[in-house]
Amino acid sequence: MEVIFGSCLCGEVKFKCENTFSQFHLCHCSQCQKTTGSAHASNLFTQPENIEWVAGEDCVKRYDLPGRAITSAFCKSCGSPVPYLSISGKALVIPAGILESAPNISPQDNIFWSEHASWYEAGIKSKKYDGFPT
Repeated sequence: MEVIFGSCLCGEVKFKCENTFSQFHLCHCSQCQKTTGSAHASNLFTQPENIEWVAGEDCVKRYDLPGRAITSAFCKSCGSPVPYLSISGKALVIPAGILESAPNISPQDNIFWSEHASWYEAGIKSKKYDGFPT
């Protein structure tokens, strides 16, 4: 099976896993907007045991939102999101943006669409640049 690697922004937290993701959701709920600081979270789901921490597991900080099945796990040094075990323990959640290569699946859906950011669709339609606009 193909192995895929990922890391946080500063490189302190590093991991690898098999590229066997079963679900890929773009979550637009208001809590995911707050945990990412963006329009949505891009989360991959795999088996709970499908991770090997290469470095920095002790640098991972976890926050579980009381009363909701919402978790934020991040590097204590740079704040980047990192993999975490779901509250139920049935899935490992890996933020897609921290992977160093493409996952085996593409996004399957946009969940909690009724909560999507009011500016999201305008952003998708806006001009595209390869770097900063001139």
